Amino acid sequence: MQDAILDVRGATKRYGGLVAVNDVSFEVERGEIFGIAGPNGAGKTTLFDVVTGMVRASGGEILFKGEPIHNASIHEICHRGITRTFQKPSVFDSETVMGNVVVGGHFGSGKPWWKSLQRDPEVWDRAAEALDFVGLAERADEVSGDLPVYDKKRLMIASALASSPELLFLDEPFGGLTDDEIDALLVLLKRINEERGITIVLIEHVMRALMALADRILIMDQGKTLLQGQPKAVMSDPEVVRVYLGTAADEVVAQGKETPDAED
Repeated sequence: MQDAILDVRGATKRYGGLVAVNDVSFEVERGEIFGIAGPNGAGKTTLFDVVTGMVRASGGEILFKGEPIHNASIHEICHRGITRTFQKPSVFDSETVMGNVVVGGHFGSGKPWWKSLQRDPEVWDRAAEALDFVGLAERADEVSGDLPVYDKKRLMIASALASSPELLFLDEPFGGLTDDEIDALLVLLKRINEERGITIVLIEHVMRALMALADRILIMDQGKTLLQGQPKAVMSDPEVVRVYLGTAADEVVAQGKETPDAED
C-alpha cells in the first residue's frame, strides 16, 4: 500500500503462555476508516493496546508514517499523532467537560502539563473547538460525571480531537447506544474523517455501524487474523459467519444488531 499511514507487521503480545495477539499484520491507508471485529476474547483491544503503546509488543513491528513506534512511549506516540478512546466511557467525573478536553489537548501538545493547564491559549482554543465540533460546547462548564453515556462518548472523542491526531483509534464507540444515538454518532465520525482528514481505526460489534463506516474490515479470532478485505465480502465469508456471526448472519449485517459477544 503506497500511502499507508499505519503498517502493522506481525504484531504479537504474549502474557506468559497465553498469546493474546498472534502475528497480526495489516496496513491502514491515510484517510480511510478501517474496522476490526471478531468474537469475544479475539484480541482486538489488546491489539489496540499494543499499537497505541498501552502495552509493549512481544514481537513484530509497528510503523507510523514509515517510522517505527513499537518501542515508543504512550506520550511519544500521542505527540506523533495517534490517540484513542476506550470501550467504557473514561472521563474525569469530578472535572468539568472543558477540563477533560483540556487534559486531552495537553497530551498532544508536547508542552509541560502545568503550562497546558494554566490557560495556555493554544491548548484551550483547541479544546473549545473540539467541544463545538462534537456538539458539547453548551455543556462545557457542566460536571462530566453527570453526562449520559452518549455525551460521555462524545466527550472522549472531543478529548482525542483536542490532541490534533492524524490517526484515531475508537474501541467500540457504538456500544450501549440507542438507534438514534448510533445514527448521530455515524454522522459525527464521518465528519471527523471527511472534514478533518483524520484516519480512523475502530473496533465495533454493531454491524450496521461497522458496515456503514468501514472501507475495509479485519476479522480476528483467537488472537489471529481470520480474514481482511471489503466489508460485504468479509461478512459473507463462510468461515467468518461460522466463527463470528453465526446462523443469523444476514439479519445481523442487514439490521445492525450487536453480535452476542459484545465485549472484548
